[in-house]
Amino acid sequence: MANKKLSDIPVSVLDLVPVREGQTPADSFKNTVELAQHVEKWGYQRYWMAEHHNFVGIASSATAVLIGHVAGATSNIRVGSGGVMLPNHAPLVVAEQFGTLESLYPGRIDLGLGRAPGTDQSTSMALRRDLRGTVDEFPNNVVELRDYLGDVDPNAKVRAVPGEGTHVPIYILGSSTFGAQLAGILGMPYAFASHFAPSHLKAALHMYRESFQPIGKLKEPYAIACVNVIAADTDEEALFQSTTLYQSFLNVVRGTGKRMLPPVKSMDGLWDASERYAVQQMLRYSFVGSPATVQQELQTFLDETQVDEIMVASNIFEPKDRLRSYEILSDFFKKE
Repeated sequence: MANKKLSDIPVSVLDLVPVREGQTPADSFKNTVELAQHVEKWGYQRYWMAEHHNFVGIASSATAVLIGHVAGATSNIRVGSGGVMLPNHAPLVVAEQFGTLESLYPGRIDLGLGRAPGTDQSTSMALRRDLRGTVDEFPNNVVELRDYLGDVDPNAKVRAVPGEGTHVPIYILGSSTFGAQLAGILGMPYAFASHFAPSHLKAALHMYRESFQPIGKLKEPYAIACVNVIAADTDEEALFQSTTLYQSFLNVVRGTGKRMLPPVKSMDGLWDASERYAVQQMLRYSFVGSPATVQQELQTFLDETQVDEIMVASNIFEPKDRLRSYEILSDFFKKE
């Protein structure tokens, strides 16, 4: 099979809905709507937001509510979750939420499902009251949720209304080979979180493709990889902007929660050698630079992975600079 070009595949957005230093979640929501409206015009395939809890720098905890807000402010771009963390929720509740969304915005809603709680153990307890909905139940819960959104069964004891008969597309998300194998066995599309967990990407893609069973509507494996991109008009400007991303992941390494920080001239003095190594390992699939630099590196990534779609997270402090990065990126994926 001939190698794919960037213009052969769709490009999409993962928005963590960051809360900038000195601002509020309400400001973040305005920036999210503005970005979604722009990327829709630029031809992006889908716009996903991820469930996180107890992070002062991330405002996407009520993911389904935000999906409805963004879908209502746009016209045709697909809007969804990247993802809903299923251990935090009863499958029926998720089916009702996304069935409602699909009923309001038909043909535009995606449901990405993750196995992690998206938070710490204390917050998991606060979300669920107990820990019986463990990650070990994830495969069964995925099947249960898929059934709720499937064909209408008038004889079912429990029905998702709205939800039944909507067939909302479900994507399995993962950062290891577990989700890859599950997605393959269930014949579902798969999205890998290589923007923060790069080490298992190639093994997971191989596992997914090898285990894929065409038992549903999807006849061939469909793999999405999420990466970080910070594109600017010059390499120097992009490198400056990227220090916001590095600071965010440095806080992850340290376990310190902070709002999104503005860029700095240099990371020297902000991290030690071990912290720098840890951050750089997590951010291996981060493409930073001018249009020419980023395009070449993304094409190399596509050559190596042959994914069917690239999803992009851009952790950039200034909203106008984030818009510019996604605008630059859109040019690489325009159909020739």
